[in-house]
Amino acid sequence: MNLFTDIRSLVLESLTALQAKGDLPEGLSFDNVTVEPPRDALHGDMATNAAMVLAKPAKMKPRDIAEALAALLIADPRITSADVAGPGFLNLRLSTDSWAEIVVAALQQGTAYGRSDMGQGAKVNVEYVSANPTGPLHVGHTRGAVFGDALATLLDYSGHEVTREYYINDGGAQVDVLARSVYLRYLEAFGREVEFAEGTYPGEYLIEAGETLKAKVGDAYVDQPEEVWLDEVRSFATEAMMELIRADLKLLNVEMDVFFSEKSLYGTGLIETAIDRLKSEGLIYRGVLEPPKGKKPEDWEPREQTLFKSTEHGDDVDRPIMKSDGAWTYFAPDIAYHYDKVSRGFDQLIDVFGADHGGYVKRMKAAVSALSNASVPLDIKLCQLVKLYKNGEPFKMSKRAGTFIMLRDVVEQVGPDVTRFVMLTRKNDAPLDFDFDKVLEQSRDNPVFYVQYAHARICSALRKAAEAGIACDDAALAAAPLDVTHENEIAVAKKLAEWPRLVEIAARTHEPHRVAFYLYELASDLHALYNRGNEETQLRFVQEDNPVASQSKLALARAVAVVISAGLGILGVTPAEEMR
Repeated sequence: MNLFTDIRSLVLESLTALQAKGDLPEGLSFDNVTVEPPRDALHGDMATNAAMVLAKPAKMKPRDIAEALAALLIADPRITSADVAGPGFLNLRLSTDSWAEIVVAALQQGTAYGRSDMGQGAKVNVEYVSANPTGPLHVGHTRGAVFGDALATLLDYSGHEVTREYYINDGGAQVDVLARSVYLRYLEAFGREVEFAEGTYPGEYLIEAGETLKAKVGDAYVDQPEEVWLDEVRSFATEAMMELIRADLKLLNVEMDVFFSEKSLYGTGLIETAIDRLKSEGLIYRGVLEPPKGKKPEDWEPREQTLFKSTEHGDDVDRPIMKSDGAWTYFAPDIAYHYDKVSRGFDQLIDVFGADHGGYVKRMKAAVSALSNASVPLDIKLCQLVKLYKNGEPFKMSKRAGTFIMLRDVVEQVGPDVTRFVMLTRKNDAPLDFDFDKVLEQSRDNPVFYVQYAHARICSALRKAAEAGIACDDAALAAAPLDVTHENEIAVAKKLAEWPRLVEIAARTHEPHRVAFYLYELASDLHALYNRGNEETQLRFVQEDNPVASQSKLALARAVAVVISAGLGILGVTPAEEMR
């Protein structure tokens, strides 16, 4: 049940009726007619812009349309008032029965309340994390992992068919550096003293890999030239690091459907096939690029290159795909990888990148547009940096990783639920401060605690009711006479009514942080109602001398718990049944 969609349908039916009566011209488009919460809650429960958007094409005054529309809407039993405001906005107030119906819908549908078929089964590929396989995940990867995973779940919840994918960057020079670094740890395992040159990976996490390699091959590679061991150690080290990464993802309860290897693109003709696809569109040519904007690098020289005409698909400049020595640029395998995604039949692609990949956005969008004849949209979401604090100071933890703070360090400090929720308390493209003291605080200022406490508070009330012999399963509560008339109760019910609409907006904009914000607001309304019950006993969730009233109050509270559980499920957080 989506009350906003239902009322919008009523508005559209009424507009059609006005056309049939001759009070509104035929041939008008109602696509831009909306029904949404008013900017000021004092103005009503919902507002429609119908008169404002139809006035110009209808060649009528907005107020005339609004007044005619109001006269029809007021006849519906769900509408108690329809008031024209300003130049022609129409503010609606709904009956208390409408709010009771929302509660019943949530109780009957459970966590499916709010699910949507908006996606209509569209196939969406969400690629996220995709960290270089050179070590365990760090705190920056954590944000991308949580964001991507929550977005994938949100899209699934809103009717999309989602594939979660990790791109293993195992085809570049960094895996050679990894192999050399593991080889140094391998020598260490034999008691050799080694020195990590600049550019290698000195993290202690490679010690175990070196010892495992020793156990696997013995002294076969000791004092051997690089050409003897590089290929084998590269494969061994990459797989060892991917095991670490998979273990890190498991700590956050992140599971991928597909791990795609960059290496699989080389020597298989896949890159050549993708570039040939662009050639067939006349988008590959030999040319000379203009010098970079701003200060020209001293070593820059104009030279002919093989270029992708990305400017024809929205990029600022054309992009090189081949180096002067005939080797592919980093961009070429990325083109091939996305061509593979397009070829797999996805209707939409989403890439979650770190903030340092901002320069890659336009070129990748141009490539996908060219490869798919502009039929497959690509949305690239950039996740900004995370700053860690403790005791008011920047916090540095383990040196085990070398120069970065590991994902597992964060999760071990606060747990996966807190980690995930906090990572979604800011929009992905805004910087995030992660304060270890605040995220463990038991106060309203800590959104994780505040939302979990609301759910636990409701569970506690339900346990108390059951102990008092009051039937409080969902079926009994849904069948009970409901009285949703107090201002605090209506505020809670209104917020519950917004949930299905919020899901669709968050899914459409690819913004799972909206779910976290919504849950905090819902929890705030629930806590306000609970606290009001301390002053007005008739609002208390459990009234042992009045089972009927208890069921009515518990029904509303339980509906809140249902929606909190659904929302936390999207965020990948387990609802708390009691607070410790």
